[in-house]
Amino acid sequence: MIDIPGLLDRLCYRYPSLLVDAITEYEPGRRLVAFKNVTVNEEFFQGHFPGAPLLPAVLMLESLTQVASLLLLQRDSPPGARPNSRVFLRGVNDARFRRQVVPGDRMRLEIEIGQKRPPLVRAQARAFVGDQIVAECVLLLGLRPDRTDIHPTALVDPRAVIGDGTTIEPHAQIGPNVRIGANCRIGQSSVVDGWTEIGDDTDIYPFASIGLAPQDLKYQGEKTQLVIGRRNIFREFVTINRGTRGGGGITRIGDRNVFMAYVHVAHDCHVGSDTIFGPHATLGGHVHVEDYANISAGSAVHQFCRVGAHGFVGGYSVVTKDALPYAKTVGSRPARIFGANTIGLMRRGVANDVIEKLKRSFRYLLQSKLNTTKALQHIQKDKTLACDEVQHLVEFIRTSQRGVILRRATRRAEEMMADE
Repeated sequence: MIDIPGLLDRLCYRYPSLLVDAITEYEPGRRLVAFKNVTVNEEFFQGHFPGAPLLPAVLMLESLTQVASLLLLQRDSPPGARPNSRVFLRGVNDARFRRQVVPGDRMRLEIEIGQKRPPLVRAQARAFVGDQIVAECVLLLGLRPDRTDIHPTALVDPRAVIGDGTTIEPHAQIGPNVRIGANCRIGQSSVVDGWTEIGDDTDIYPFASIGLAPQDLKYQGEKTQLVIGRRNIFREFVTINRGTRGGGGITRIGDRNVFMAYVHVAHDCHVGSDTIFGPHATLGGHVHVEDYANISAGSAVHQFCRVGAHGFVGGYSVVTKDALPYAKTVGSRPARIFGANTIGLMRRGVANDVIEKLKRSFRYLLQSKLNTTKALQHIQKDKTLACDEVQHLVEFIRTSQRGVILRRATRRAEEMMADE
């Protein structure tokens, strides 16, 4: 038994349509005969030509190329295994088209392997309708080893796109609308489904659930997306949901993020790059997390909140308003500000003079007797505080929809934090 869709998934540059319907003769490594039923409802007939539909000659060549690829890939693969090569069409020689092919015709496609000079192979290709030749040519095909490694027990839909060098471990499940980049690893028993894109060099550990439907009662099965960037790490039992129509239809994650075990990212969240999520950290729907933020173990961020760039949310905190960038936010109902995230900023290589400007800005916000509006005015008037980071802090506060966390920590809490 030949798995036509599975083999054609390894054909590079193919037209996005299956142009082979059945295989009737097969001599391993030598010859293959297949059929294509030409029906009037094929999309290309709408414009080629209205009132006089004809099968385009280029699609005759595509059908022959697909049959040749089936023969080459089946020969190149162990029985029952997914093919480990890809086929490229490198050239077409001596092409001749003898008669027109119209709806209702049944094309017989015959391929015979000719001269081989690895990685190139020549194949004699002929198409018949009845006993009459309608097209013939010599195909020049290239074979390239594919480093993709898919375990036999993995359930990978043939329509999924798997990048070169990606490993899919036992019992993993990959849905039909998934696109996985190069050099990724999909761990044992993990699930990747829905309209999900995953960038190169991403590592998904066992039992993770990536791209499943949002946990929103308004969701009715419509097409929504999850887009993940490059070099992300999703540890065991992480769950990342797709977006919803009402929230923009997309959940987006940037590059180089670390999601530790049991992290949950709900629908329509937008996570930047270089963030760290501790075990059991949870984001409600529509949360925005900016670059370099750190959300510690067991913390929860309420829906529609933001966590600012370089912000630190302490362990088991509950964030119900926007958490300021460059600051330490710790506590549960209410969470409190513990000043600038000095250690985190130093670890990220932020200049000492910028850190000092941020500290002075927080003194205006937290320690002066000024309300927030006047404190922001004083920060902007103070020319010695001028830098991009301070300006981002000011704009973050001014653009907040839910309000920001500006409750200062008690002295006792600050002393306890210092002891830790």
